[in-house]
Amino acid sequence: MLAITCPGQGSQTPGFLAPWLELPGVADRLNWLSTVAGLDLEAHGTTSDEETIKDTAVAQPLIVASGLLALLTLFEHPADGFRVVGAGAGHSVGEITAASAAGVISAEQAMVLVRERGRSMAEAAAATPTGMSAVLGGDPAEVTAAVEAVGLTPANVNGAGQIVAAGTTEQLAALAENPPAKARVMPLKVAGAFHTEHMAPAVDTLGRLAKAVSTHDARVPLVSNTDGEIIHSGPEVLRRIVSQVRNPVRWDLCMETMKDIGVTGVIEIPPAGALTGLCKRGLKGVETLALKTPDDLAKAQRMIREHGSARQQAFQPTWRIITAPVKGTVAIPGSAPGTEVGAGQVVASISSLRDTREVLADHSGRVVEWLVEDGDPVSPGQPLLRMHPQGTSA
Repeated sequence: MLAITCPGQGSQTPGFLAPWLELPGVADRLNWLSTVAGLDLEAHGTTSDEETIKDTAVAQPLIVASGLLALLTLFEHPADGFRVVGAGAGHSVGEITAASAAGVISAEQAMVLVRERGRSMAEAAAATPTGMSAVLGGDPAEVTAAVEAVGLTPANVNGAGQIVAAGTTEQLAALAENPPAKARVMPLKVAGAFHTEHMAPAVDTLGRLAKAVSTHDARVPLVSNTDGEIIHSGPEVLRRIVSQVRNPVRWDLCMETMKDIGVTGVIEIPPAGALTGLCKRGLKGVETLALKTPDDLAKAQRMIREHGSARQQAFQPTWRIITAPVKGTVAIPGSAPGTEVGAGQVVASISSLRDTREVLADHSGRVVEWLVEDGDPVSPGQPLLRMHPQGTSA
């Protein structure tokens, strides 16, 4: 099974987009995305210096645009990707890239959202001097305790021995002066304490914008970096994009889910590298590729042929199917065939060693058949219940 991963802020480097603009049609497409974003993304991706592209209002649209461009070189038509990609996942702002790639929102909607996300997060960051530092190594529990002891938030739990702390510059300095045992603290090239309560004003801005955004259900299962759950519902994907701005990123749980559903190959789109490193350490035995330049396209196409498979359509249900968001044991309280189910209604629960999650109906409809039995073990993305839209016959 093939997964496509989309990186977040901090992955950009000066000039990283230059080789992609040599491919036919890419510069014209970037010009269109630049117009929507209100930024000269060609200049920022080719000639702007490191300090310029570190600016949140620049970095986020640049990262999303570059990812969307690279995907066009992998799959000339989106339907080609829908048929062979088993899962998609984005880290932080990369979730906007993933949502657009999966057909939840258009490229234009993605650029408007990321433009306002970057702008509002930059404004929120300017209110108080804040930042982020990666804590590499050490015992995860001890690292978390040390981060919280100085008032910081473990904003990114990336797995593979990496936790990112976020907060004020004074709090980050205190952590650097007294790092956790067997760990080192490395400041990141970001301009604010993202995925913390410092970003609350940006959530309000995005929430208002999201009310006017129309969505479609995901054509490819999306692994949410809020909690590692598999998400298909378009409105739910959008809701999580908004709330995730001030909530921690759990990339460790995303990798757990990819392992659970049987991912065998991971391609990270530009600006690639960071997530590939995490997947190499967190997904042992899974082939990975950081798609950095067009020179990597031949290897990417080979991986698509070897890891992509039409059999993955079983994990790509239409809106008439309710699927398991997590791994665990399913409990079915009722809802016999013929029962009318309302949107948002709890239809089942799934218990794991970690916790119990309710399974909600994304849409209203009539129960046709359960595809599992009470007490069955289930995997993320596994179909649980088949429904017909409300008002149609079974």
